[in-house]
Amino acid sequence: MSLALLGIAIAVLLVLRVPVAFAFLGPSLAYMIIEGQSAGMALRYVGNAAASFPLLAVPLFILLGALANHAGIADRLFRFAMAVLAKVRGNLGYVAVGTSVGFSWMSGSAVADAAALGKVQIPAMLKAGYGRRFATGVSASSSLIAPVMPPSIPAVIFSGLAAVSTGALFAASVVPAILMAAGLCIVVWVLVRRNPAIQAGRFDKAEVLASLKGVVLPLFAPFIILGGILGGFFTPTEAAAVGVVYILLVGIVQRSLSFKGFIRSLVETVTTTAGIMLIVASASLLGYILAKERLPQMLTEFMFGITSNPTVFLALCVVLCLILGTVIDATAILTLIVPILMPIALRYEVDPIVLGVIIIISLMIGLLTPPVGTVLFVTAAISKTRIGEVFRGCLPFIIPSLVIVILAVLFPDAVLWLPEVLGL
Repeated sequence: MSLALLGIAIAVLLVLRVPVAFAFLGPSLAYMIIEGQSAGMALRYVGNAAASFPLLAVPLFILLGALANHAGIADRLFRFAMAVLAKVRGNLGYVAVGTSVGFSWMSGSAVADAAALGKVQIPAMLKAGYGRRFATGVSASSSLIAPVMPPSIPAVIFSGLAAVSTGALFAASVVPAILMAAGLCIVVWVLVRRNPAIQAGRFDKAEVLASLKGVVLPLFAPFIILGGILGGFFTPTEAAAVGVVYILLVGIVQRSLSFKGFIRSLVETVTTTAGIMLIVASASLLGYILAKERLPQMLTEFMFGITSNPTVFLALCVVLCLILGTVIDATAILTLIVPILMPIALRYEVDPIVLGVIIIISLMIGLLTPPVGTVLFVTAAISKTRIGEVFRGCLPFIIPSLVIVILAVLFPDAVLWLPEVLGL
């Protein structure tokens, strides 16, 4: 009964648009007090959850993306991709996907990607005669590559919660992210073919060489960060710190990062990190309560009563994440469901790395679905477009992500191919 009342209280607060962290924290503290447990102990538990060492990489990766944004790296990647693909029909659609892939190596956040690249991509596509739905849809959807492609902030959070290797999860995410990008390009090709007004431009070798100078140094960042992690030279936290220093030096050498931009990067990092950590801490307390009430054990028995097939279990996880992703922030869902699903996954003999990749991609799709789709709101604000219009533009581009999730569910061993090759 107390667990049911806790769930009802949280649901009511979420419907009233109370921030997720407080919607979790308030009822959880009330539960602890009603059950005769110390509120001080609950607050200590909250503090310890946010003080997890693996989560130390989160603010560093956020700072890395903020510095890259304020150093103008997104703009230079866009210019270079435009120059290279000038003669390709529908080039701006492919450029949107390509620049998202390039920026994802330094961002790790879909919202950061959408904000940094959307303000460049969408006006350029609208000016070139692309439809508003197409422009907003491809820009918003391609931003989902960032939280899947390492360094991924959701992957860091999952690794800390599931006690698995961050490097292995990073490696397992590379192929799905590349396949997502390829799938988006296929959708772009199909939609461009339906619009005869979109034509190719003129290739300019001088522009290619001029734009190349601006991206040479930034493009070394992925090799330093991922090469260091996958090669065993750095831990993810150390790699994030090295990446921050490198991007900072690039901004200074290229004179593209002002002191004002540096301060803004720090402010953005502090505010974003505070929001994430508050959600992680409050969801961790709720997770403790659910564990105390033996919810994981009850769900395990319930699941095995339905099926003993691990593929069906993974499919149910996808459905759960898709549903929750429409109404709750992805960070909160991760913190809440990972401790519950991990014991069940182990009973099904599902590899935690496979579970992590499937959960992360499924939750990222929620960023494009109303009513809480964060990327939808960011893209709508940038393009001055209604949320519904942006969502309709995203619909065809959601298909590749769904296909990748289905393939990961059906062929989980394929997800582990690259980590096994690298010995992670």
